[in-house]
Amino acid sequence: MRIGLNYGGVATIEAQIRSVDEHVQRVVDAEEDGFDSIWIAQIFGADALTVIALAGPRTSRIEMGTGVVPTYPRHPFVLAQQALTVQAAAGGRLTLGIGLSHQPVIEGMWGLSYKKPARHMREYLSVLRPLVEEGNVAFSGDVFRVTGGLQVPGAQPFPILVASLAPMMLRIAGELADGTVTWMTGPKTIETHIVPRISAAAEEAGRPAPRVGVALPVAVTDEASAAREQAAQTFQMYGALPNYRRMLDIEGAKGPADVAIVGNEAEVEGLIREIAAAGATDFIAALFPTDSDPDASMERTRALLKSLVDKV
Repeated sequence: MRIGLNYGGVATIEAQIRSVDEHVQRVVDAEEDGFDSIWIAQIFGADALTVIALAGPRTSRIEMGTGVVPTYPRHPFVLAQQALTVQAAAGGRLTLGIGLSHQPVIEGMWGLSYKKPARHMREYLSVLRPLVEEGNVAFSGDVFRVTGGLQVPGAQPFPILVASLAPMMLRIAGELADGTVTWMTGPKTIETHIVPRISAAAEEAGRPAPRVGVALPVAVTDEASAAREQAAQTFQMYGALPNYRRMLDIEGAKGPADVAIVGNEAEVEGLIREIAAAGATDFIAALFPTDSDPDASMERTRALLKSLVDKV
């Protein structure tokens, strides 16, 4: 299982970033530390694809993913054009994670319709994938009617992962994408719900076995109870969003703190190995600070994760 880092979606971490160059430096640091990948959240801060484009010339090996770009505000033709340009700038190391986001954001904040999200995603991929893989598309659906082509010098096709949790979305991801990336989804749910559904859909569609990226909060600490209290506060909002709430219910978890990876080095390693055994191909760690010395706690967590690269 590949080990990567995730950042950009946790307020207590994001507050430490004061410039775009600091975003880029996080990618550089992750490569220097030997991580397989880094995933940049696309929420209310810096644009993830722009950060990846800037980080490309300053790195040489690390995979750079978006985790994830909301689809509703970006036409699939526009996203294909942008992502292919970023792929060229990144030296062929982009993985594009996309997702529906959530109804309170799409409708309540942006004033767009969240009607029939599964139909939206199926048609979105029906436009995006041909443009990325073949450079042209001719598609006529209920939501999108797109005919056209793209020519981006130096760009090659890249993997597309879809944030998928519900059965219909997992089927779409298996049929039309290269895998999924999850959030707030524990090992039981990965093993019994995510992996079987997306794998079956990919097999039926004649596609390769899908990637399953599992992103979870992580903290290495000797004060596990205090760390879970911190996680409960930091990630409280995710327990109230219906898409994540359903995954927490499958897991039997009261809230996000119950699926956070928390404990000492041996305990955290064991929990990450459970994720691998459940069928994950990628573990994506969202580090969060705990204890009286937040910086030291983050470094301790990072050190353990570095030690697990190529070993899980």
